[in-house]
Amino acid sequence: MKKILFLCVALVFVSCKRIEKSPEFSLASQDIKSGSSIKVKHVFDGFGCVGDNTSPQLSWKNAPKDAKSFAITAYDPDAPTGSGWWHWVALNIPTNQVSLPQGFGDDNKFSLNSGINQIKNDFGTYSFGGPCPPEKDKPHRYIFTIYALNTDQINLDKDASAALAGYMINANMIAKKSFTAYYGR
Repeated sequence: MKKILFLCVALVFVSCKRIEKSPEFSLASQDIKSGSSIKVKHVFDGFGCVGDNTSPQLSWKNAPKDAKSFAITAYDPDAPTGSGWWHWVALNIPTNQVSLPQGFGDDNKFSLNSGINQIKNDFGTYSFGGPCPPEKDKPHRYIFTIYALNTDQINLDKDASAALAGYMINANMIAKKSFTAYYGR
């Protein structure tokens, strides 16, 4: 009995040693570092804010092998709306694309290159909308997220809300990674 127990423990130990940890899915930006304050270049230009409203460079790596497309969101959970504020939603990013250059989301267009769609943000545009929290409010959190999806496309029409896009993203998500940056005024 002791030999069998020893053999089982040895097999479990050997099996565990053989499992190699795969590299972790990750999201990063050359423009906005996790935990940092967002620069004026990316701040919204309007609603009392003065900035360049430029979407940041984003890149991701080690996506799950079964990913069929990606989605990107930028979201402020601290907005005084009761439901946060959607700053950017981009869908149908092909899996051969592993980054978006700075300024990619600046055009106010639903359809972009390679079949990528931008959903209307809470500023009412089909583009990136930078941070613009209320004056004298605590610095808000801006969460940038990459989603690996199990579908080639999420088919939404031009009038779809960011909340509906979020629902569809989460219904098709196989992995996600985020980083958070801050901005206050």
